[in-house]
Amino acid sequence: MTMESRSQGWLDALHHAKVRELLCHALGRYGVVCPAYCLMPDHGHFLWIGLNEMSDQRLAAAAFREGWNFELRPGGRQLQRQPFDHVLREEERERGAFAAVAQYIFENPVRAGLVEKWENYPFLGALVPGYPILDPREEDYWDRFWRIYGRLAGSV
Repeated sequence: MTMESRSQGWLDALHHAKVRELLCHALGRYGVVCPAYCLMPDHGHFLWIGLNEMSDQRLAAAAFREGWNFELRPGGRQLQRQPFDHVLREEERERGAFAAVAQYIFENPVRAGLVEKWENYPFLGALVPGYPILDPREEDYWDRFWRIYGRLAGSV
């Protein structure tokens, strides 16, 4: 999701917290979790996965974008009207490939020259409603994520 005119100057710790709150509500409302996100100075990347057949990523995205635009409005900013969406192909949905997509998201600040190690970038993470301390920087992150996902999705 890109800022209109690639606007910058909005990203700080407080705005990051507001985005996480908005994300938590949208994900919880529509049965979706976010194993990877990264806020960059002029855009954000979000990897989402539904919990079951009732999950609705499109409605979650619409609700999230509406809330995020509300937060951006006082600063005279807004998201571009049409976000770039990429639905993962079947082969990208395998656990290893899925983790590779997440890693690509996490590495964005390194590729942009903002940090040397993605783990040092403060504006990235994961969000699963009900699990506020789930952190992709932890060594056992993927094991924990898939256990939690399985429990929430009803497969464990």
